[in-house]
Amino acid sequence: LSQFIQEESLRDYDRDAEASLEAVKAGEVDLHQLASTWAKAYAETTLEHARPEEPSWDEDFADVYHGLIHSPASETLLNLEHNYFVSISELIGERDVELKKLRERQGIEMEKVMQELGKSLTDQDVNSLAAQHFESQQDLENKWSNELKQSTAIQKQEYQEWVIKLHQDLKNPNNSSLSEEIKVQPSQFRESVEANGRIYEEQRKLEESFTIHLGAQLKTMHNLRLLRADMLDFCKHKRNHRSGVKLHRLQTALSLYSTSLCGLVLLVDNRINSYSGIKRDFATVCQECTDFHFPRIEEQLEVVQQVVLYARTQRRSKLKESHDSGNRNGGSDDKTKNSDRNYLNILPGEFYITRHSNLSEIHVAFHLCVDDNVKSGNITARDPAIMGLRNILKVCCTHDITTISIPLLLVHDMSEEMTIPWCLRRAELVFKCVK
Repeated sequence: LSQFIQEESLRDYDRDAEASLEAVKAGEVDLHQLASTWAKAYAETTLEHARPEEPSWDEDFADVYHGLIHSPASETLLNLEHNYFVSISELIGERDVELKKLRERQGIEMEKVMQELGKSLTDQDVNSLAAQHFESQQDLENKWSNELKQSTAIQKQEYQEWVIKLHQDLKNPNNSSLSEEIKVQPSQFRESVEANGRIYEEQRKLEESFTIHLGAQLKTMHNLRLLRADMLDFCKHKRNHRSGVKLHRLQTALSLYSTSLCGLVLLVDNRINSYSGIKRDFATVCQECTDFHFPRIEEQLEVVQQVVLYARTQRRSKLKESHDSGNRNGGSDDKTKNSDRNYLNILPGEFYITRHSNLSEIHVAFHLCVDDNVKSGNITARDPAIMGLRNILKVCCTHDITTISIPLLLVHDMSEEMTIPWCLRRAELVFKCVK
């Protein structure tokens, strides 16, 4: 049967070819139009005639930055980043002071009103004052938020334009003024670092490192480091660090566009925002320094929300189709209601990723959704948190993330029920997952 189909298909092709040739001989076809059609089809389908894809602005900037950060101009780049960091830090400090003064003034006003409650004032007066206080705080926070957003946008544009200009100027060997600028700035930076270093006391860390070999026949070597620290310590810039901001940031900047990226796992709730808990603390750290390479944390979270909304919409439509096709029972109704209620939320074990160039020691943050079940002592290797951690490690292996920091006990805060036996069991479970 297959031979018959092949022979008949060839005959059909031959008949079509003969008919086309006869039409050309009879003058029924415009030869110039036919030739141009064939030339266009050939040029569009062969690789040698394909037009090279033009790189985007982000790709051009990434290549230029990668070249400069691995050149003597790296110190100049880090100096400029540090100056921008100090500027934003001062702006944030002014915001915090103004917000603190507002809250103190509002607290005094509320105390006076509470003293008059039941005498000359009523509950309605207290509620009205509380609403005014809340509105005033919102207005002030929005004002500072817009100012910070505008400042970071200006810094990012100036920085990128300056990097491109520096790259172009360095191509000119006769540009002596630029060379002098590159030589002078590092010494000025070191002086400020030494002055700041005197007032900073470095907290003593507890850490221990191991080298392990995994695999039966083809063994691979991995470095393992146990460290007692806050997870956000890997993100914060230590402005008064004795070793200096430049040295602290250098390795992270050198590996920004490399195959040796650094990641971090943050344990978050099921809401994709930065309003509470460690998510708010992480967003605050991200805002302390302008990200010159990636969108702001708020913009990245908005993209994640859109992706989750699209995924939930697709799943909901499939659930609805299966429900309409005959699966009419209470369980499916409950699932549909749950999907409606938690439309923008993610499930335990799911995670989303944000990219950063402005953090101290990491480039990628994995936001792993966990629930209160991780605080219990009976989770297994099939728990959503463990499965999510496995999926994170798979992403690391396929996307050149060679260093990752994980909360060993899958919690950020300790509680009374987390005894030594509990910690040992949890650490063993996480180690087996990583292995």
